[in-house]
Amino acid sequence: MNLFILRHASAGTRRVNPLLDKKRPLDKEGKQYCLQLAQVLQSVKIQFDVILSSPLKRALQTAQLVGTESGYDAPVLLSDALAPSGTVEGFHKLVQEIQVHENVLVVGHSPNIEAFLASMLVPNNSTSGRFRLRKGSLARISMQRGSNILTWMLDPRIVRALYATSTKSSRRKTSRK
Repeated sequence: MNLFILRHASAGTRRVNPLLDKKRPLDKEGKQYCLQLAQVLQSVKIQFDVILSSPLKRALQTAQLVGTESGYDAPVLLSDALAPSGTVEGFHKLVQEIQVHENVLVVGHSPNIEAFLASMLVPNNSTSGRFRLRKGSLARISMQRGSNILTWMLDPRIVRALYATSTKSSRRKTSRK
């Protein structure tokens, strides 16, 4: 199984009131970034079999935009295991449930999404494994026969550079004289 771990895209300033913060949507930059990420994923022929998201609005919007624009046509599934209050144990239980799928995208929040990533790669819950995922960062873990390998990780700067490269015309420019 290939597990894709995505931190939600930019959603502006955090709200002081937790109830309002749960409903905080992606900002314009976050929405545009999701479209760029989806284009990059499409250009390398990545198709998701299932997408799971935190129930918070900004994560769900990220999952829906990336999914829709990359050709995913099933509903995005919500999981409290991916919410800010989610635990590493809950995340591992979720991963066990979805292992029947080939390519799975999960979308969540910092700092727990970073802890989830570390827990998949560092044995015995060691605290020595730390990862920093900027908003919109995507990691791909290959899970085969009990070993998990980080095959690549894209941060927003890399995604934007890949997007710019993938949208340039491959035709040679010629003068029309």
